[in-house]
Amino acid sequence: MPQPLPPAPKVLANGCAIPAIGLGTWPMLGEECTRAVATALELGYRHIDTATRYENEAAVGEGLRAGGVARGDYHVTTKVWWDRIGAADLQASAEASLESLGLDYVDLLLIHWPNPKIPLADSINALCACKQQGLTRHVGISNFPTRLMTEALALTTEPLVCNQVEFHPHLDQSKIYAKCRDNGMAMVAYCPLGRGTVGGVLGEKIITDIAAAKRVTPGQVVLRWHVQQPGVIAIPKSATPERIAQNLDVFSFTLTDAEMAAITALKRPDGRVVKLDFAPEWDS
Repeated sequence: MPQPLPPAPKVLANGCAIPAIGLGTWPMLGEECTRAVATALELGYRHIDTATRYENEAAVGEGLRAGGVARGDYHVTTKVWWDRIGAADLQASAEASLESLGLDYVDLLLIHWPNPKIPLADSINALCACKQQGLTRHVGISNFPTRLMTEALALTTEPLVCNQVEFHPHLDQSKIYAKCRDNGMAMVAYCPLGRGTVGGVLGEKIITDIAAAKRVTPGQVVLRWHVQQPGVIAIPKSATPERIAQNLDVFSFTLTDAEMAAITALKRPDGRVVKLDFAPEWDS
């Protein structure tokens, strides 16, 4: 087992303090998921991300209990799937998540995807009610383009602390990022390493060159690029203890302005990895 690391610094967003690196848990299930969560906590993680749709909340909860960290010392995010965000369903989904996780509350509850068939006002009102009733400490959104962010911000009665979206060097999310920054929100990056295949982000020459020069891995370079941007949080997934540790170990080196710019310049029109048929119209 790798040696434990200091916890990640926290990003402050509308009253919520979120560790800048978290463990993503999709698509891990069962014992693999439980081991990964427990290992992450043992290695210094204090931020775990899950969702009803991942069908692993019970396994995440077992990992949280096995990790040996007091409840008040770690952050848990979960999400309500897009078919359960109506006024009559969202709270029931949140309550079921708490039961599966074995928790009295989550730190952050998100609408996982917007649903054009459900009035956004109903979804936002139900989300805020979950906070008011103590099911969650904070609320936010996920996979909202800027148009829907504007609507959600106008409707909410509680601070929205983040928009969780796909983000990595191949995908330009500058419009959503600017909208988050203008409204005190964090931008949480899922799929932060892009495709981990040949031709993916980690194979880009500028990234492998920087990694070699700094004696770190390409993945560490990309995660450092994320967290070096103010208000950005990354939630890489791994089930391997060595990789879990590497993904947290990105605070002992920095990237120069030129290196940051060179990585940002890798954005491309076909960079999106997650392409679902019910996704909203993205910012161009």
